[in-house]
Amino acid sequence: MMNNPTPIRDYIVPGKRAHLVGIGGVSMCPLAEVLRGMGILVQGSDMNESDSVKHLESLGISVSIGHSAENLGECDFVVRTAAVHDDNPEISGAVARGIPVYERAQAWGAIMQNYPNALCVSGTHGKTTTTSMCTHIFMAAQKDPTVMIGGTLPLLHSGYRVGKGDTIILESCEYCNSFLCFYPTVAVILNVEADHLDFFKDLEDIEHSFRKFAELTPPSGHVIANADDAGAQEALAGFSRPVFSFGLDHPADCTAASITDNGGFPEFDVMIRGEKYAHVTLHVHGRHNILNALAAASASYALGLPGDAVEEGLASFTGANRRFEKKGSFHGADVYDDYAHHPDELHALLESVKGLGYRRVIVAFQPHTYTRTQKLFDRFVEELQVPDIAVLAEIYAAREKNTIGISSADLCRNIPGSVYCSTLDKVAAKLAELAQPGDLILTVGAGDIYRAGEKLLEKESN
Repeated sequence: MMNNPTPIRDYIVPGKRAHLVGIGGVSMCPLAEVLRGMGILVQGSDMNESDSVKHLESLGISVSIGHSAENLGECDFVVRTAAVHDDNPEISGAVARGIPVYERAQAWGAIMQNYPNALCVSGTHGKTTTTSMCTHIFMAAQKDPTVMIGGTLPLLHSGYRVGKGDTIILESCEYCNSFLCFYPTVAVILNVEADHLDFFKDLEDIEHSFRKFAELTPPSGHVIANADDAGAQEALAGFSRPVFSFGLDHPADCTAASITDNGGFPEFDVMIRGEKYAHVTLHVHGRHNILNALAAASASYALGLPGDAVEEGLASFTGANRRFEKKGSFHGADVYDDYAHHPDELHALLESVKGLGYRRVIVAFQPHTYTRTQKLFDRFVEELQVPDIAVLAEIYAAREKNTIGISSADLCRNIPGSVYCSTLDKVAAKLAELAQPGDLILTVGAGDIYRAGEKLLEKESN
């Protein structure tokens, strides 16, 4: 992070001009709108035109396409995404002119200090789903929350909303220790696994980061953690204040009782310290989503919401976009898309579809970043042997360059019966060749693998 002696909150006052680098990004676009609503004069830049950019321009926010120091104009401060590095011309230009540069997470941290309740959902995986569940519950309770999610939620028709209530709900990412810029009054820890090993040294380093996140809560706040997750429990070992726990396999403050199957979906009682708090019928599959629902219910309980809001909110939740999202059918095969990009997420996804009655499960997987693929190579090989057929797209680079010399072809050589495709067009063509009635086709990954599924479905309509 840039070494700015002045905290960003001193700049978030009406009349100041903010320049957002990467303004069209998934959490920068809502940041721009929230800052604008606080009386800040907002401008920004992005590499490409997008629906987000068009939306911001419709609000009167000026967006430059392409990065140049000239785009800074007369701004008072700059906010950047994690993907924008120091050699970006706008960042180096701001530094040269003495304009302070802040990280996106610092801006959100300053904003959440204006809310009595800041519900921050963290974890290696499950963050988007659980944050979305919390949003449904708080909307059902008519709390008019401000929300920031790392994906699109159909309820909001976007990944965020700007409310007038006293609660802000944020998906809180550990990468680059971003969530350590936050000010949670409720800190939820879903799980702690080895990930983002291009930044963290090892699992112990990650656990240390999550502990520091929990320590950000004030004495009057709440820390909520998964009793079934070894990493979460290790991160909080010897924690100085009470931790509210949720879980299924270990003793916990919040658990599920009388779990039944309702048309393929879980139905259960949410029990808080032995007493029934809510009766929940989910419309998302899998044991991992029972845990996500318990986490959301625990946060709702901590903030005083009634059980009927939990019942209503979770009953209306059908998943966030790219979380086991049905995209259509091709030649009698159902096509779904999912964001899973860590072996544990893959495991949870593949476990959840086992009982759905499909003849075969075909997974088109796109690894996300070279470092993650290298560090978790054996785990990916293990999980990708579970589906009947694995189709491997080339690694999605994201923020990285391939200095390792690794390819999805390396995974393919270790996974019997798998197929390597160098382009998304080839992935779509292979899926079209493989698809049979009764199959489940999953496009899986955090990059643009969903486009392969869309290309496949275009073949159906042609």
